[in-house]
Amino acid sequence: MSRSPGKARPPHPTRHPTPGRSTGSEHCSYIAVLKGNHPTLHALVKELPWKEVPLLDRTRATAHGRDEIRRLKAATVPRLPFPHADQALQIVRRRRTIRTGKVSIERVYAITSLTAHQANAADLAERVRGHWAIENREHHVRDATFGEDTSRVRTGGAPRAMASLRNLAIGTLRLAGRDNIAEGLRHHGRDMARPLAALGLT
Repeated sequence: MSRSPGKARPPHPTRHPTPGRSTGSEHCSYIAVLKGNHPTLHALVKELPWKEVPLLDRTRATAHGRDEIRRLKAATVPRLPFPHADQALQIVRRRRTIRTGKVSIERVYAITSLTAHQANAADLAERVRGHWAIENREHHVRDATFGEDTSRVRTGGAPRAMASLRNLAIGTLRLAGRDNIAEGLRHHGRDMARPLAALGLT
């Protein structure tokens, strides 16, 4: 494993695992967060000797009633079984709920097509922060507007179905130009025809 600082490319949106589209010898750069959809690759990256990899970046942010510290490590790994993947990443998130003092620690793993010479620590950290910013925004909407964290729907496939319905509602309202999801829900709730129209069912 090796890591060498280099000149960073302009920030690029974080993506979930999708092969880069090739144009000649070039391909789209990506940072792909590994989840349950790639269990073998996730396990491979998770089992790398991360304790031997130096810390590259540490950031702290407070938003939506939570204080969060993120630590980033990156290592070049030859022959990763994913198109154009060059580096593996480990992001450790320590979150504390300010109101209750509850602390949670999450380890997230990712891969990127960017080499150590194409993206330095600051650039990788910025791209990862962009991903978390979007995720945190959506989590806040699902919790504050839909009460997801206090939902009592917990058996069988119901939680996943409810999450899909929430995501459908949020996505539909955002596509309709609504930045304030709560306001959009109130607007559509006043007329039964409005949700159908937004979904193109009229």
